[in-house]
Amino acid sequence: MADKAWSGVFDEATDPRVERFTESISVDKRLYAQDIAGSIAHAQMLAKVGLLTTDECRQIESALAEIRHAIESGTFRFHADLEDIHLHIEKALTDRLGDIGRKLHTARSRNDQVSTDLRLWVIEAIDQIDTRLADLQKAFVGRCDADRDVVLPAYTHLQRAQPVLAPHYWLAYCDKFNRDRGRLTDCRGRTNVLSLGAAAVAGTSLPIDREDVARRLNFAAVAGNSIDVSSDRDFVVEFAFCLTLVAEHLSTWAEEWILWSTTEFNFLRLPQAFCTGSSIMPQKVNPDVLELIRGKTARVVGNLTSLLVLLKGLPLAYNRDLQEDKERIFDSFDTVNACLELASPLVAGARLNVEAIREKLDRGHLDATTLMEFLIKRGTPQRTAHQIVGRLVRTALERCVRLSDLTEDELKAADASLDASIYDVLGVEKAVAAFISYGSTAPSQVADQLAIWKKKLSV
Repeated sequence: MADKAWSGVFDEATDPRVERFTESISVDKRLYAQDIAGSIAHAQMLAKVGLLTTDECRQIESALAEIRHAIESGTFRFHADLEDIHLHIEKALTDRLGDIGRKLHTARSRNDQVSTDLRLWVIEAIDQIDTRLADLQKAFVGRCDADRDVVLPAYTHLQRAQPVLAPHYWLAYCDKFNRDRGRLTDCRGRTNVLSLGAAAVAGTSLPIDREDVARRLNFAAVAGNSIDVSSDRDFVVEFAFCLTLVAEHLSTWAEEWILWSTTEFNFLRLPQAFCTGSSIMPQKVNPDVLELIRGKTARVVGNLTSLLVLLKGLPLAYNRDLQEDKERIFDSFDTVNACLELASPLVAGARLNVEAIREKLDRGHLDATTLMEFLIKRGTPQRTAHQIVGRLVRTALERCVRLSDLTEDELKAADASLDASIYDVLGVEKAVAAFISYGSTAPSQVADQLAIWKKKLSV
């Protein structure tokens, strides 16, 4: 019992089965760097306010540096009976320094300690995901010049809708991922609050300086309520939500490119370095990476749900249930980070099958809406114009031809006011050229948006 940090009141040893059940070191040992950084800042503050001597602080800093080196070099031994990373580091410190090491836990609890460590970790994780997202945006922007003149069919309800420029398509994903980056920035601001000094739940009667610790750890603010901060895991759930939307956006992109790479679509050639084959069908080039990105989204969604359920019934303040948060958020981060690592080179390495796209581009009457708007500009009410063009599409479908293949007699059969001038707006290239609204696929608009993205991303 002497090794237990909390053993003073106990006169019975912990059942080994309880030790195995309650340990978290197998999961939270990855917080060692944050725990050591927080401990060093805490020791320096204790020395500043006179609760440690300068020499004691120096010895603690030196011993913590040794412990960090041992962990990073793989020579540090972890034991389930020490429960978590905090007790492991404290035990290693007291083994080296004795009573001086025991002083480090002055004016703090594992409750505020784990919250601080986790906040530091989430901030670093947010920054890493943000960098990955920026790289993915750069990959999409990097495609735009080469694909500048390619026209693609845009879909609604997975039915051909209107023609768009390929760069307009790529920049749509830049916007999605930019919203993800904005959410991460917001989450970072709410995470960037110091918990240390709240102690177990009520604060401390010792003369600590929490602002000093916040400055040393680069926190932007200090938590104002010791009860709230010891139980707060909003920042974990919010980060999990941000990661979930990133995963959802990646899944949308993956699904689309899986479809586009099929023989039926034949729009896209995926880089073979990011595909796998079949053990029995020699011709297969399977989009396994994209399928796994789509599939791994499920576990990220599941982790978010687990966290929400974990917190829903907890009273204030700290409860041991919160130990379960780390496995979920670590897994979501690892999963999304791995997906993003592969997404950028996959986007950069794929190639549009321009000839196959062009060959099929005139199918689906993609110019119908542009023709309707042409009639509107001539004074035809929108609903009337919609009906006229609908009749023309029906005729074209019956004949299996394009709108531009209809004769003038067929045009007049749909509406007597129609004449050969409508041929000036038919065809996908003319339809694309007709767009003028801000944010549309108009070539000038796309060029302007591309310039904005290049400046924003410094590419």
